[in-house]
Amino acid sequence: MSDYSNSICKIPGGGSLRGTVNIPPSKSAAHRAMLCAALAAGKSVLSPIELSNDMKATINAVTALGAKVQLCGDTLTIEGIGGHFGDASNEPVDVNCIESGSTLRFIIPIACAAGINGRFIGEGTLVTRPIGLYNELLPKAGVECHSEGGLPLVCRGKLQFGRYEMPGDISSQFITGMLIALPLCEGDSRIVLTTPLQSAAYVDMTVSCMADFGVKVEPTGNGWFIPGGQKYLPKAYTVEGDWSHAGFFLAAGALGSELTLRGLRLDSVQGDRAAVALFRGFGAEISVCDGEILVRKNRLQAQRINAQQIPDLVPCLAICAALCEGTTVIDHAERLRIKESDRLTSTAAMIHSLGGNAQVTDDGLIIQGVKRLKGGVVDGFRDHRIVMSAAVGALCADGEVAVTTPYSVNKSYPSFFDVYNSLGGNANVIDMGQ
Repeated sequence: MSDYSNSICKIPGGGSLRGTVNIPPSKSAAHRAMLCAALAAGKSVLSPIELSNDMKATINAVTALGAKVQLCGDTLTIEGIGGHFGDASNEPVDVNCIESGSTLRFIIPIACAAGINGRFIGEGTLVTRPIGLYNELLPKAGVECHSEGGLPLVCRGKLQFGRYEMPGDISSQFITGMLIALPLCEGDSRIVLTTPLQSAAYVDMTVSCMADFGVKVEPTGNGWFIPGGQKYLPKAYTVEGDWSHAGFFLAAGALGSELTLRGLRLDSVQGDRAAVALFRGFGAEISVCDGEILVRKNRLQAQRINAQQIPDLVPCLAICAALCEGTTVIDHAERLRIKESDRLTSTAAMIHSLGGNAQVTDDGLIIQGVKRLKGGVVDGFRDHRIVMSAAVGALCADGEVAVTTPYSVNKSYPSFFDVYNSLGGNANVIDMGQ
């Protein structure tokens, strides 16, 4: 298991960030592109790639499929397996998904469709994160699943085409996994949603990426029609910037920094592109010119936020809300309870530790703004988004902020503290040893 517990990050209270931020590549887009490239016949070149732990997990996954992967700098070359699928009679191959829920939920049906028996393993909280839908869905489609409720999960057999009924109010990662997998089957399939779709933008990103690699699906009134017998095609693919990570710098700008953000697609299908409108909703001054985004502080007011489609933005929105005038209500965020931490509880705990006021509700948070934060010791909960949000909060604290488990940023954004310090921050990550 990755051990983040023997480190702490100390940040003197106060200060601001200034300058230009090149937003890192979207790990959501990169996950999808890597999987499509691995299924293609031929060589694909993907760039830029930031080698976070989640990216390592997907590299593990596509290597288990039989793809050949080479990373040079920030460029990833993948020689895909094409139609050379596995033999479902063979012994399962180990697929270590580390702590990446996206990798796990994507790769399970993809491996099954490719005729590869898999033993899916992981680390940290991933071992107990929900995969129950596959235990119900896949056995009806020719795949034997064996687990004791979590990981390891062993799957045997080849995924069959057909009709798949799936709830839309679960993680969209299950839907993405099935969408990428089913075109590999010989016949046509349908995914029929039994409840309204949440996190729709992530599914839109999947469908868009599949189309980039030559595979089409057709939306229906309550799901998708997926023609079978399709082939993924290799290509050169540019990974767009990550709007989820942009949220931390938009929050810093709203709270008193002055930052220019580069590398983001303003026409992106990423749901977290809503960050611009949400921070404007707080009152931040945000302007867009020639593809760059400039963010500055203005008078900040509370607002009500429906987080159903933007769950990953909640921690950085919450730290901004903690310093707004009035009471911010964030709702429809119940799925945050099953992230790297119970992210409703951990976000509220972060705000309390810094001297703010936050209350957990059944499906979200109520945050009463204060003029300044006090500082203190923040439990990072081994959760990358809590750690990065706490670092933003330190900019508005009167005293030192100490954040535990800072190396958890390696999950998605290994260079975060380097970037933070290059902009004028003063984060000191200290390894406490064994």
